[in-house]
Amino acid sequence: MSPDAEEMTSLTRAMASPVTVRARIGDRPTAVARAVEAALALFARVERACTRFDPRSPLMRANAHPDRWHRVPPECFLAVAEAQSAYQRTGGRFDPRVLADLVRLGYTRSFGASVTAMHLPGPPARPRAGHGPWRPGFRGASREVRLGADPVDLGGIGKGLAVRWASRLLRAVASDHLVEAGGDCHCAGRAPDGGPWRVGVEDPDGGVDPIAVLELVDRACATSSVRLRRWTAGGRTVHHLVDPRTGRPGGRGLRAVTVVGADPADAEVWSKVVFLAGRSGAERLASRRGLAALWAADDGTVGTTPAMDRYVAWRAR
Repeated sequence: MSPDAEEMTSLTRAMASPVTVRARIGDRPTAVARAVEAALALFARVERACTRFDPRSPLMRANAHPDRWHRVPPECFLAVAEAQSAYQRTGGRFDPRVLADLVRLGYTRSFGASVTAMHLPGPPARPRAGHGPWRPGFRGASREVRLGADPVDLGGIGKGLAVRWASRLLRAVASDHLVEAGGDCHCAGRAPDGGPWRVGVEDPDGGVDPIAVLELVDRACATSSVRLRRWTAGGRTVHHLVDPRTGRPGGRGLRAVTVVGADPADAEVWSKVVFLAGRSGAERLASRRGLAALWAADDGTVGTTPAMDRYVAWRAR
């Protein structure tokens, strides 16, 4: 942790992503330092509760028998509840029941920053029929969940929730702060210079320069991208953004989608849903929902909805 006259910054790594917390010190340096430490510890708790890469995690114990009741830590319980809420408000477009599909595609262990070096000899998974309605069960008093017939993956929504909860911890002592985790962030208040927080949208092709710069005040931002987690299976390039309707990687014609909104978990959900709509449907879906969305297409072009334009300080194309 490195404090200076105005700001405190702390870094860690969780959920296969770098995590950064920045907070204005103000006149409560000790309280801010404790809140920053608590925010970082929260990421570790969410990872332990919701990782799918440890068979002993609460999530994976529940996934082993998804049709049974399981008592889980609060982070896991709340993540499943948030996933169900996202499933409902997106009309099933967001559906965490893609774990078996990811395993069939070969994504069976965390590769840290990237899985681009993975090559699998077998063919990629064939399209499958869609799942039926998802109706998980909850017992709030005992903090038990029943996932249903299929195992679930909480990776993306878990990270968005960790950003949300970390920001709430900081809000009581530092109204100006930033929480960022691998493309998901919450920009509370203002940056140290008094202006909006400036967030670069990474080039999904791996370029050094961003494809856009956003200016955010009290806004969250999330990006769904195939820049890092893609690999080959049976000679075909696949990635981790699986369409729950087919069990196959979706987003035809797109490389990345960024969504700005009030909440990081909600922005995470909609960035994935818009991405899975593909280039032919992303703009239509985002505009119909009134989303502030930016997308990068396979041909290198960048598009935005009118709701996003107010946040764009600069764009490459």
